[in-house]
Amino acid sequence: MTSDRAARPPLDKTRLKQANPELVPDLTVEVADELPSTNAVAAARAREGAPDGLVVVADHQRAGRGRLDRTWESPAGTSVTFSLLLRPTAPTRSWPWIPLLTGYAVDKALKALWGTEAGVPAVGVKWPNDVLIGERKVAGILVERIDTPDGPAAVVGVGINVGLREDELPVPHATSLEIELARPVDRTDVLVDVLSAIREAFDAWEAGGESRNARLAESYAAACVTVGRTVRVDLPDGSVLVGVATGIDADGQLLVDADGGVRAVAAGDVVHVRAVG
Repeated sequence: MTSDRAARPPLDKTRLKQANPELVPDLTVEVADELPSTNAVAAARAREGAPDGLVVVADHQRAGRGRLDRTWESPAGTSVTFSLLLRPTAPTRSWPWIPLLTGYAVDKALKALWGTEAGVPAVGVKWPNDVLIGERKVAGILVERIDTPDGPAAVVGVGINVGLREDELPVPHATSLEIELARPVDRTDVLVDVLSAIREAFDAWEAGGESRNARLAESYAAACVTVGRTVRVDLPDGSVLVGVATGIDADGQLLVDADGGVRAVAAGDVVHVRAVG
């Protein structure tokens, strides 16, 4: 397992450039050695007219942002952090599905990385926008809608813990790929595989027509570790909803059976969702 800065090489810019034509279709990857926030740079590029498929990657992101303006930073050479600019043709009412779609794609890519290795905890999606290994968070997602002269765009930010050691984890419930696999993991390979998975999932969703959300809801629910568990949902007004998460509806909302009725909660309307027990 990597243990010092010298053993944490930078992303391979040459290999990324060579791999780019294989990413389906038409992703343009920009790699910076260090940035405060890849989402901020991608948003600025979007307003300047950058096309769908631009990817801004930071080898080291100093001031990453998550939901509810939470901030985080990881040591250089330990994470995969990038933002993908998308210009969806799907109706804007369907855009709440984009963060869930992204989490599903990241989950799929990491499961492929796991392969047949024995003794490794399962990977799964925690509604709405985290990817877990077992009960510990390995990846987070932040999607922002950006108004541009060419119409609205979506900036999809992804952060994946790759080489963090236990003593470097930001919170006790976090983990990294190298901790779980107990071996070195190439960050460039992870970046290429995850980008390919997101592009494939997004294009399939865009092409799905009127049934796009229903199909994704079924696939997402199957990968979602939240479904089937008793959860505590903290709401912005301070109230708490406790019940069994029974599924995901066609709008990407979590269905919670509580107090004899099923309530749908949207990602933008919750502060925290946690499993109980």
